[in-house]
Amino acid sequence: MVIAQKVYYKHLNLCIMDKLEIKGKWNEWKGKLKQAHGDLTDDDLEYNEGKDDEFWGNLQQKTGKTKDDLIHWLRGLG
Repeated sequence: MVIAQKVYYKHLNLCIMDKLEIKGKWNEWKGKLKQAHGDLTDDDLEYNEGKDDEFWGNLQQKTGKTKDDLIHWLRGLG
């Protein structure tokens, strides 16, 4: 049970960190995403609070990358 809790909290912390990190750099990253994937529109890149799954699903569909791949790629942008 303790191990499961540690894994859960680690996952929760990573999710929170990702949200905060992405929100902080989102305007910069939007332009770079549009350059790399010309078919992305402003509507595709509009983030609405509480619609995380819809947002990531749309980006995954448009780019052909997984959420983890997208986050890793975005982090690599600086």
